[in-house]
Amino acid sequence: MDIKAPDLGVDSAEVSEIMVEVGDVIAKDDNIVLLESDKASVEVPSSAAGKVTKISVAIGDQVSEGMVLIELESADDSAESNDDNTAEDQDANSTDDVKPESKPEPAATESKQSESAAKPAANAGKATTHALPDLGVDEAQVSEIMVSVGDTVSAEQSILLIESDKASVEVPAPVAGKIEKILVEAGDMVANGQDFIVIMASGADDATDSEYEAPKLQESAPAKTEDKSAAKTTGEPKQAAKTTNTNTAASKTEGKLTEAQVNEKLVDVYAGPAVRKLARQLGVDITQVNGSALNDRILKEDLFAHVKNSLTKQKAAPVSSNPVSSGLPKLPDMSNAEIWGETETQDLSRLQKVSIPQLNYNTLLPQVTQFDLSDITETEKLRGELKGGMKAEGVGFTILAFVVKATAYALTQHPRFNSHLSDDNTQVILRKSVNMGIAVATDDGLIVPVIKNVQDKGLKQIAIEIGELAVKARDKKLSTKDLQGASFTISSQGNLGGTAFTPLVNWPQVGILGVSEASMQPRWNAKKQSFEPRLMLPLSLSYDHRVINGADAAVFTRYIATLLADPRRILI
Repeated sequence: MDIKAPDLGVDSAEVSEIMVEVGDVIAKDDNIVLLESDKASVEVPSSAAGKVTKISVAIGDQVSEGMVLIELESADDSAESNDDNTAEDQDANSTDDVKPESKPEPAATESKQSESAAKPAANAGKATTHALPDLGVDEAQVSEIMVSVGDTVSAEQSILLIESDKASVEVPAPVAGKIEKILVEAGDMVANGQDFIVIMASGADDATDSEYEAPKLQESAPAKTEDKSAAKTTGEPKQAAKTTNTNTAASKTEGKLTEAQVNEKLVDVYAGPAVRKLARQLGVDITQVNGSALNDRILKEDLFAHVKNSLTKQKAAPVSSNPVSSGLPKLPDMSNAEIWGETETQDLSRLQKVSIPQLNYNTLLPQVTQFDLSDITETEKLRGELKGGMKAEGVGFTILAFVVKATAYALTQHPRFNSHLSDDNTQVILRKSVNMGIAVATDDGLIVPVIKNVQDKGLKQIAIEIGELAVKARDKKLSTKDLQGASFTISSQGNLGGTAFTPLVNWPQVGILGVSEASMQPRWNAKKQSFEPRLMLPLSLSYDHRVINGADAAVFTRYIATLLADPRRILI
């Protein structure tokens, strides 16, 4: 039989991982492939049990609804075939660790599920520790804890939000009952099978009444009510947490929009099922909510803040969190090779794709760039004297550490550059601490991890954190916290070349400092009445002209240049 792709919630998605092999015996609802769109990953379960005889897709393929993913031999035929060959296989290799026959038969699986469904009643009044399900990755970070100790939850209610580098998963409650203890905290890195919660199971079987919604790659606008039985047969795709609940509330699912509707109003907002459900309950248009988490993901707190702002402001213009269009027209038709020549299409990396909406914000900013030069001759001598000892301790000591320290000090003396403009353009929100974003180039594109409270750290500590964040960025191990909270950004091109450039302000920040390659240049020494070689570092300060005027930008840039020329000034 053919196992086909269910309704994915998007026109197509890419095969990121194939989770079965030819010859595997799988149960119904076992995950078979991992599909990914721009901002989410979904594990697609098998709609039937049996033996895998053919895999019809490959990693990197684009699949859509109804496309054949794998072919199965029915469970009964597979069982008969396995029985005929069991003795021969055992004699041939008795030391095999894993065989297809060792996987649970569908009947056994159904039996285990029945036992699991009966556990809430059997364990009523008993506190039980529960482990995390298979997350689909080696480890992920706890991004949000959705319940508190003392809360009463129903089975399949989302209680934990887990995030890896490119996806988020809501972990459901394994049983209904009262939360006795939460064993993880926001920011913790967790792995499959790790104990995460203690629940005092209740006697009632809450699972049948729960409104658990199967996670989707992309949610769309609300559709008409569907029959629950239809949802059972189509097999909704699941996210990395392998939760199984056939009583999916299909009446709560959201359908697709036509292409014209999508073009008219973008609905590709980044939010989990629980947040979307809360938005519907509050009557909030989720496309009008600003997300505060990584990649603009919308949290429950963002919904509450949106409602509060709507109540306190008099008919304030809605603030859209949708990707900002660049306003460019469509590309011309390049199919005529005689005119355009041959062309080749290459996909952007996922990081580049999710960065485009943020970059498009710059079309709305009145940005200006101020250029200056800093004489770092003496500073470079000091760095040369210190770097040997730093290297012995395993610390890379580059000029960037001095730039970060000097810029952080300058921001404390010129706080307007460490601020944000309010939504109504009537106030400046000053940041009390300096959280410095450091742009890092990776194979997938540019990423900006953040060093927190730089104003309180010395050169050595700053150098250590720059090195750690750079390694984590290139190894794709940055956490959500590593990427959030920047109040100002530095983009250093190091020794890549070039004399100056115009960095883009990273909204909602109001400034960014670009650093180019230092070079020896002749500088006039008035005392000696002669030219002498000096090491000059080019600085490029881009700023939001709504908050910063040109004179202040010139003074601020020169102040940083002066600090870099003589770091002792920072100690005064």
